[in-house]
Amino acid sequence: MKQSRIMSMAEAAANVVVGYVLAVATQIIVFPWFGIETGLTEHLTIGLAFVGVSLARGYLLRRVFEAIRMRNVE
Repeated sequence: MKQSRIMSMAEAAANVVVGYVLAVATQIIVFPWFGIETGLTEHLTIGLAFVGVSLARGYLLRRVFEAIRMRNVE
């Protein structure tokens, strides 16, 4: 069964929100272990960078797998 566009958008949005929260929470916990002290603003900004990289990675991998799928259909 094919996923609707609305559900695809909802999944992508949920993935971004959860990824951002996890990135920031992980930084807040892990950074002090390495002696890295930053404020909340820095954590939020770094989290956005991680989200951007994650979005690009997810998009590229999805396109690669779609290309493989289409090649196997022919």
